Amino acid sequence: MDKNLWVYIESADGNVKNVGLELLTPGRELADRQGGKLVAVAIGHNNEETVRAAGEYGADIVLDIDAAEYERYTTDAYTHVFYSLVKEYEPSAILIGATLNGRDLAPRLACRLKTGLTADCTALAIDEESGNIAWTRPAFGGNLMATILCPEHRPQIGTVRPGVFKKGGRDHTHPYEVIKKDIVIAPSSIRTRTVSVLQETAGALIDLEGAEIIVAGGRGVGKPESFTVLYDLADALGATVGASRAAVDAGWIPHPHQVGQTGKVVGPKLYIACGISGAIQHMVGMSSSDIVVAINKDPQAPIFKIADYSIVGDLLEIVPMLTDAVKTARS
Repeated sequence: MDKNLWVYIESADGNVKNVGLELLTPGRELADRQGGKLVAVAIGHNNEETVRAAGEYGADIVLDIDAAEYERYTTDAYTHVFYSLVKEYEPSAILIGATLNGRDLAPRLACRLKTGLTADCTALAIDEESGNIAWTRPAFGGNLMATILCPEHRPQIGTVRPGVFKKGGRDHTHPYEVIKKDIVIAPSSIRTRTVSVLQETAGALIDLEGAEIIVAGGRGVGKPESFTVLYDLADALGATVGASRAAVDAGWIPHPHQVGQTGKVVGPKLYIACGISGAIQHMVGMSSSDIVVAINKDPQAPIFKIADYSIVGDLLEIVPMLTDAVKTARS
C-alpha cells in the first residue's frame, strides 16, 4: 500500500468536468501531508485534453486509460478499470466528484474493494492523531457536520460535491508523468449501453456550479412574481439565478435553481443572497463563494454572519436600485 492519493478526472464528450480539476487542489495538500504523490485518473476515449489538463492543474502522475469502450460512462466498464488500477497500485485514498456518474461509480467501487465510502463531503483534512483523511459532511438534515474516518480499510474513498473547492491556476510548465494503461473488458461484461442521448431540458442547462455570479432568492422574495427583480439584476450582471430550498418548495422557481445541501454546491466570485435567512443547509452550498452580499429585512438573519456586505432592508426596493446602478455603470 503506497501513500499516493488519487483524483478521478471525469470528462464527457471530450470536455473535462471542473470538479475533478477542483479536487486536485485539496488533493495536492492531502498527498503532501501523507508523503505521497498526487495521481490523476483519466478514463475515456481520445483523452489528450483530459490528461493535459490533469497534469497542468497539478497532478504528479496521470493514469491514462484510453479505449473506444470507455467513450461513454458505464458502471461495469469504469468500475472494472478502477478496480484493476487499485489492485495494481494500491493507493491510500481516492477523491471522486459527486456528479451523477461519480455517485454511481464510487459506491460500486467501494463495495467491490470492501472499503468505506464517505459521500457528499464539504471539507477534507488529515486527522493529526491517526494520519487518516478526515472526511466532513452534513448529517441529520444538515443540522450537524460529521467528520468520518476510515481507519481499517484501504483505499479511503470519498465523493465531494462540485464547487466545494476552488480550481487552482493552470501551469503549462508543470512537470508530470503519463502512464498509459491498457485495460481490457469483454463486451459481454458491459451490461448497459447508450441507446440514444436526449437533449437536456432548459432546467438542466442552468449552470449554477460554473457560474461566476449568482443572484439567489429565498422565502423573503414573497411570491413567484417577485423573482422578476432578481432576473433583472442577474441580466444586468451577466449572472445566474439561484434559490433557497424554501423558494423551491413553495413552487416559486424550479428545482434546478436550488443551492444548498439538497441542491447544488456553488463557489462563485459573487453571491447575492436576497431574502435568504441563512439556514445551515443553504450555507453549506454557498459558503465557499469569494464575496457574499446579503439583503434581508431581519438584521439578525444568520446569513449576515458569513456575508462580506450586509444590506438590511426590503429586497423589492433595494434590488431594483442595484440593477439601475449596474446598468448606469455599464452604459
